[in-house]
Amino acid sequence: MVDLKQAYKTVMEDHFPDTITISFGDQRLVYQKRAWKIPDSASGELVEKGLRYGENPGQEAALYMLVNGNLVLGECRFIDPGKGLVSAISEADMLQAGKHPGKTNLTDIDNGLNVMKHLMSKPTAVILKHNNPCGAASADGLAKAYARANRADRIAAFGGCVVFNRALDIETAELIRENYLEVVAAPDYEDGTVEILKKSKNLRIVQITRIDRLQEYSQMRFVDFKSLMDGGLIVQQSPLNRIRSKEDFKIAETTYKEKTYGIEREPTEKEYLDMLFGWSVEQGVTSNSVLYVKDETTVGIGTGEQDRVGVAEIAIYKAYTKYKDILCYDRFQIPYKTLEMEIADGKRPMGDKEAIDQETDVAKAGLIGATMVSDAFFPFRDGVEVAIKEGISAIVHPGGSLRDFASIQACNEASPKVTMVFTGQRAFKH
Repeated sequence: MVDLKQAYKTVMEDHFPDTITISFGDQRLVYQKRAWKIPDSASGELVEKGLRYGENPGQEAALYMLVNGNLVLGECRFIDPGKGLVSAISEADMLQAGKHPGKTNLTDIDNGLNVMKHLMSKPTAVILKHNNPCGAASADGLAKAYARANRADRIAAFGGCVVFNRALDIETAELIRENYLEVVAAPDYEDGTVEILKKSKNLRIVQITRIDRLQEYSQMRFVDFKSLMDGGLIVQQSPLNRIRSKEDFKIAETTYKEKTYGIEREPTEKEYLDMLFGWSVEQGVTSNSVLYVKDETTVGIGTGEQDRVGVAEIAIYKAYTKYKDILCYDRFQIPYKTLEMEIADGKRPMGDKEAIDQETDVAKAGLIGATMVSDAFFPFRDGVEVAIKEGISAIVHPGGSLRDFASIQACNEASPKVTMVFTGQRAFKH
C-alpha cells in the first residue's frame, strides 16, 4: 500500500512536453509549460519543477501559459497572450513558496479570481476549498471582508485558499494568522504583512499584480476544454456574466395559460446589492447550486447536487450548521462538534448546547432577510418555499421554467412578500 503521508510530500516528475500547440483550422495557440526553482523542504536545495502533482498524489500534472496566438472564431476574440494571471506566477511572485504547488492550489486561486473579477468595486475576500467558494464577503475594509468570509464557514475554510482584491494590510494578516490556510493571494502586500504570514512556514504567499485590473477580464472569453474519459474533447467558450448592475435584472414576470403573473414587491436597494453580490459568487460555484447571501456575505452555499430543492435544503442545513459553530466558537473557543462530544462525555452541561441551538433557531441561522441565489430556474415552487419558510426576502435566478408562475405565486403569498428577479441567463459550472 502507498504511504499517503509520503506521497503528499513527493514532487512528481511529469512527462508532459515543454510546449503544446493547438490548431483551430489555420489558427494556432502555443502554450509554454511552467516551472519554478523552489527550495526543497527536506534538503533546502533548489528544485526546478512545475506542479507538485495533479488532483491526487500519483497523478502527473503540468501548468501551461498561453504565449502565442490570437484566436478569433466568428465574432468572438478569445483572450490574448500576455494576460496571464495564475499561469504567469513566477518565483518572484511566490513571496513564500512553502513547497511546489499542486493542481488544486492553483485552480483554487483561479476560481477565486473568476469570482473576484465581478466584485472589484469594494474590498472583497473569497475563501475556497476544493475549487468552490466556502465563504465570500465584500465590506468597507479588507479585514472586515475577510472576517465575514471566514465566519461564514469557519470549518470549511480550514486548509483553504483565500484571494483578496486589495493590498493585504497588517490587520488582515493578523487575522489570517489565527487560522490554518494553505494559500493567500493578493495584488500586493503592505510592509510587515509578509513577515507576519511567514510565521506559517508552509503557507503559500502569492502576489498576482494584475488583480488590480481584474475587472477587465469580466468580459473576456477563454477557450474552455472538457476532457472525456475516452480521450475526446468538448470545446466551448467560457461564459460571460451579463449582470453588471441592478438594471440588468428583470422583475420576475411570466404568462401561463394567457394569464400574467408578476412579482408584487420590487427589491430594495439593499436587496439589489445582495443580488449582485450573490450572482457574482454564483459564477464560481459548481452546479446544481443554491446559495444564500446577506449583507454581501455568504450565509450558506450548496454545491454540486442533482436536484434543485435538495440543494436549496442543503444550503439551509449548512447555514444552520455554520451558525451554530461560530456561536460556539465565540462563546467557548471550541467547534460545535467538540461541544457535542464534551457533553456526551459529561464534561459540559447540556444547557450549553441548548442555548446555542435555541439562539440559532430564533435567528434562523441568519437567513432572515437573506437573498436566495440559484444558478438555474426552479422547476417547481417547492424550491423557493423551503427558503421562504426560513425568512429569506429576495430570490434571484435565471427564470424560464414553464412553472415560473408557481414560484412567483409563492413569493406573493408569503408574509411578508418576497421579491424575485430574473437574470435571463444560467450560471452552470461543471
